[in-house]
Amino acid sequence: MKIDPAARPFTAMAAVPTLVAAVARRPRLTATLGLLTAGVTLFFRDPDRSPDLAPVEDPDVVLAPADGVVVHAGPAQPDVSPPGQWQQVSIFLSLLDVHINRAPYGGRVLSVTHTPGRFLAAYRAASGMKNERTEIVVERPAPGGPRRVVYRQIVGQLARRIVTRIAPGDHVPTGARIGLMKFGSRMDVFLPMDVTLEVAPRTRAIGGETVLGRFGAAAGEPR
Repeated sequence: MKIDPAARPFTAMAAVPTLVAAVARRPRLTATLGLLTAGVTLFFRDPDRSPDLAPVEDPDVVLAPADGVVVHAGPAQPDVSPPGQWQQVSIFLSLLDVHINRAPYGGRVLSVTHTPGRFLAAYRAASGMKNERTEIVVERPAPGGPRRVVYRQIVGQLARRIVTRIAPGDHVPTGARIGLMKFGSRMDVFLPMDVTLEVAPRTRAIGGETVLGRFGAAAGEPR
């Protein structure tokens, strides 16, 4: 399984006590600590994703940016969304989820803004504006005018670092890897009002595969 390079220092630190126990010839302790080292490494697993039901070439499709549980899907929460009228989908990532983040919608990156903040529980609505976060704005041309999507990487109580691997001016495809968050977090996606949402709270989302919504489809319109 592919492991993100960000795992290296954490794996190394976790491996030190394992090696000490091995040198001391403590087989049970070595095995226990070895499992801990493996668990830390697997946190950074980076599986490939194949959105068979939502080709990334489809300019209307918005995909989940991360694995986790949808904790909000609907009108944007007060004091959380960017200025203007938006719909919001929020995904909470537990320690057991894959923490690689993906672009929910492709286009040109207009801005990447990192804001220091607190470390509230990521499932709380207030974390969207009070916690440390990175906000990314992407825009794509379309026949009816440019489409703009905003999404945020938000740390939680355990996550203390955000890794963002895109910059203003980059062109990012839908579903492309854009970074990760270390040890528990949340992602918010803000969508224009003409996007039809296809998820609901408590939905299990798979990053790069689950369809969050579609541009230009009226509610109930067959696709």
